Amino acid sequence: MSRAGRAGRAVVGWWSRPVPLARVAVLRVAIYLFVLYDIFRLTNDVIPMAHAPGLYHPTWVGRVLPLPEPSLVLAHTLQIVLIVGCLVAATGFLPRVAGWVVALAYFQWMVFSQGYGYVSHDHLALMVAVVVLPTIGRARFTDRDSSESAGWAFRCIQVATIATYFASAVVKWVRSGSPAAWANGAVFIWAIMRRGSDLVRWTIDYPWLLIIAQWGLILIEFLSPVVLWLKGRALYLAVVTFAGFHLMTYLALGIHFLPTVICWLAFLPLERLVPFAQRLIGGVRRRPPVPSGAA
Repeated sequence: MSRAGRAGRAVVGWWSRPVPLARVAVLRVAIYLFVLYDIFRLTNDVIPMAHAPGLYHPTWVGRVLPLPEPSLVLAHTLQIVLIVGCLVAATGFLPRVAGWVVALAYFQWMVFSQGYGYVSHDHLALMVAVVVLPTIGRARFTDRDSSESAGWAFRCIQVATIATYFASAVVKWVRSGSPAAWANGAVFIWAIMRRGSDLVRWTIDYPWLLIIAQWGLILIEFLSPVVLWLKGRALYLAVVTFAGFHLMTYLALGIHFLPTVICWLAFLPLERLVPFAQRLIGGVRRRPPVPSGAA
């Protein structure tokens, strides 16, 4: 086989490395239930802003595609469709049909949400997840098989998750002129003065400490693609590092990035949770009933 052929097979193998179907079943529940949380807590502005369609100015995607204008009827309809679709898809029943319904409805929901002057890039990986999950098909918690199609879908989610950080570093570079200009700037001081909690306000008196933190952040973002090739403990450490970063920014600034954080689950062996859940449920079922006369 030629060198080009071997390289091509290596690329295809990397993109479609088999993933256990039980892992799919667990992630599917997490993603679809989080979408419900998202439309009621994070992007719950779609219905209120439908009262002012004149202020709607869609993003490039919304302008290019022949998508409808926002209205109260359409917003409420999308919400109902998403509730039903996510609950059905999370159970694994009709995974393709329910999954595609959720993907289309959630895409339109997000186009509306982002069309009033603010674009939240923390939803990139989540939107990719709802698009690729329906391509896998049926997957049960008790399945012992692995799937290349599942591997491709999970890889897409992983790449989108990492792209969120790497693209953020590139934007910092473009807007500041160089990575060093951003890292040596006053971004963190401005953020802490504007919305910092008492936990971090003391750092304003130590600007050198914030400069070090800015350098650390931009380096981690530029190096984030390395995570795609990590395995075992190194991978788990990377996941904990990024999750810890988001926990810290939430405690310090109230910024959570939950839509991206939930997609980090695609890097983990979620199928190991199934036996634990089975033992837990089995223990509850075997627990003897409490006598009615007991205190």
